[in-house]
Amino acid sequence: MAATFEFYDARANEAAAAAKEATLDNVRERNLRAEKTWRALANQSRKAAHDREKLEREKAARREAETQAEAGEG
Repeated sequence: MAATFEFYDARANEAAAAAKEATLDNVRERNLRAEKTWRALANQSRKAAHDREKLEREKAARREAETQAEAGEG
């Protein structure tokens, strides 16, 4: 399974819910730490996807510019 924002976000939401329902302080704190970690992973995943999309757009623009330059030479 590919790690996606949606996957990480769902785990963070589960950890938050578990923390809210916890009656023991150590269990609540553990789940809050887990939520924080899952949220960080979700944000990292979203940023990586955004960066990949940006890179692909830049590559496509470069290829288009090269194609137009070659067409102008011929």
